[in-house]
Amino acid sequence: MFNPSRDDVRRFFRDLLAKKRDGTILTPLEAIAGDWIDQHPEYFAALAQVPDGEPDAYEPRDGAPNPFLHLSMHLSIAEQLAIDQPPGIKAAVERLTRSRGSLHDAHHEVMECLGEMLWTAQRQRTPPDGEAYVQCVERRSRGATRH
Repeated sequence: MFNPSRDDVRRFFRDLLAKKRDGTILTPLEAIAGDWIDQHPEYFAALAQVPDGEPDAYEPRDGAPNPFLHLSMHLSIAEQLAIDQPPGIKAAVERLTRSRGSLHDAHHEVMECLGEMLWTAQRQRTPPDGEAYVQCVERRSRGATRH
């Protein structure tokens, strides 16, 4: 299983933006991530290369939105949908997308459920509960929780 470090994730997105700007051919994974970058132009400055030796931003204690986490969650959700893992997530997100009228808006709501599932698993020291995650997305598609 691939387990990138924080620096690996940041390098991936920064290198990807540079490749997109240079017109470099992208891998399939990069193309998917690149589509999400395109939908978040507010992150372009944050994705610019940081000169060696300069501190990187977006520490949790700063309270500022973390573009690397946000884009990673978009990518994670896209991968989950491609393989319907956990089972039922694809159909649940499709219903949420129809309900919200936008895959992007649906992703942002799914992020809330994904974050909740991961937080609960960490707090309880248990494996992530995929069924609870899908149920959270289902509730949102029925309008129980709305942004």
